[in-house]
Amino acid sequence: MKKKGQAALEFMMTYGWAILVVLIAIAALAYFGILNPQRFAPESCTIAPGISCDDFKVNATTATFILRNGMGKDLSSVSVSFSTCNQSSEADGDDTWADGTVLGGSDGITLTGCSFTSGTRIKQDIIISYKDPSGITHTKTGQVITKVE
Repeated sequence: MKKKGQAALEFMMTYGWAILVVLIAIAALAYFGILNPQRFAPESCTIAPGISCDDFKVNATTATFILRNGMGKDLSSVSVSFSTCNQSSEADGDDTWADGTVLGGSDGITLTGCSFTSGTRIKQDIIISYKDPSGITHTKTGQVITKVE
C-alpha cells in the first residue's frame, strides 16, 4: 500500500515542478513585455460616421491628419484637437469644410505642441467640433492608435 502512495506523490511532484517552470516562463515573458497585446494591435484612426481619417502620422511634437468630409453637407467653424496636443487647428483659416473635401487641403492639418515619446504606442482621442448648415454645433470624438515616429 505504501508503494502506491509513494508513486502517486512522485507523479504529482514531477508534474507540479513542470507546471511551476512553465508559469515562471510565462511570468518572465509578461514582465519583459513580450506578451503585451498592444505591440500587435494594428494602427488605426477612427472617427464618427461621415468623417473619414484617410491617413495620419504622429511624431514627438506634431500630429498630422488627412480628414475627409463625407457628411453630405458643408460644415463650418471646424476645429480639430488631439488629446495631448496644446494647439487645436482650423482648416487653413477657411471657415468652411465642403462635402467630399479634405480638411486643410491636400496636405491635411497638422497639430503642434504635442509631447509624445518616440517609439511608444499611443491610444489617444481626436475631437472634431463643427457647425452644420442649420447652425447647430456638434462635437465628434474618435480614436487614434499608432506608434509615435
